[in-house]
Formats: sequence, structure tokens, C-alpha cells
Amino acid sequence: MVTNVNRVLVLLHPGFEGLEATGPIDIIRRAGLEVTVASTSDSLLVTGRDQITIKADALLDDIEAESFDAIVVPGGPGIMELRGDVRITSLLQAYGRASKPVAAICAAPLLLKDAGLLEGRRAAAHFTCREEIPDLEEKAPFVEDGMIYTSRGAGDCVVFGLGLAARFAGRDKAIEVAESICLSADDVPKS
Repeated sequence: MVTNVNRVLVLLHPGFEGLEATGPIDIIRRAGLEVTVASTSDSLLVTGRDQITIKADALLDDIEAESFDAIVVPGGPGIMELRGDVRITSLLQAYGRASKPVAAICAAPLLLKDAGLLEGRRAAAHFTCREEIPDLEEKAPFVEDGMIYTSRGAGDCVVFGLGLAARFAGRDKAIEVAESICLSADDVPKS
């Protein structure tokens, strides 16, 4: 269990899945962690797949992205554009080399695959990723393998956020957050 995480970087890309971005951001912040939302584009205003626009805290190019304790990447159709972005691949590889937590949901685990972070690891992702990630854990809403955390999609965004909160802020804090949003300790993924 990781408990030395204080600062979390969330990458927000055009075409992000709204629930997969806002759910984990909200839950991780409720757990008392500092979350910086960084736009992968050249604008702080980022529009998701469902036309919801969120204002990021900073542009990815303007921050020291490797200085955070953990990184989280929401999914959505915009992931396909990020797959060719060397900045993102290099950043994920840097987190992997530093043994820092890397979390991705829905199609975002494809970025982890491209960065070589899923080799020999269990992972969850959206079922449409099965061709590229053939050994998907299709029934698990939260998969933990070392410092890699993955999830299937928008329907799992709260469990994904609670799992991250438990790893980053401790299980007791995650249970407190779960109960504050009308869930229970049973909804917090166990290690």
C-alpha cells in the first residue's frame, strides 16, 4: 500500500471522459490530497467527449510534471490522439522508472501499454481495448499490480477514485470519503 503520496497530477486531454476525470479528482481531493489538473493541450479550457468543458489548473508544458508523487489519466476518445504524444509516453515511463504510482481508466491503459508499463502486469481497461491488451481483467472495477492502478470505465470511476484514495491517503481516509458520499467500507477496494 502506498501512503507517501501528497501531490497527484491528473492529465486532462481534449475528448476526456467526464466522469472518469471528475470522479477521481473529487474523491482524491476529498481524501485531503493536493491534485493538479494539467491540460495536455495549449489551452486551460479542455472540452471532453460529452462537450463538458473543464478549466485545468495549469498547462502540462508549464509545470514540472515529474515532480508529483502520482499520475492519473482519465480515458475517453481523446486517448487516441495522446498515443502519438511523446511527452505523455516519456512522462509515464519516467513515473514507472521512479516507481511512482501510475493510474489509468477506460482507454487510458493503452497509454501505459505504449509506455511499456503493462508488460507482465494485470490490468483493467475498457472492453474495446481487448485486442491490444488481451489479458484484461474484465470483471474487476479496480486492478492493482505493483504501482500500476487501472479500471474499466466511467461506471467504475467512483470505485477507481476510492481505490486511489485508499492507496494514496490510507484505507481509513478512503472509508471516510466513501461514507461521506453514501457508500461504505465495502465499496473501497482492498489491497
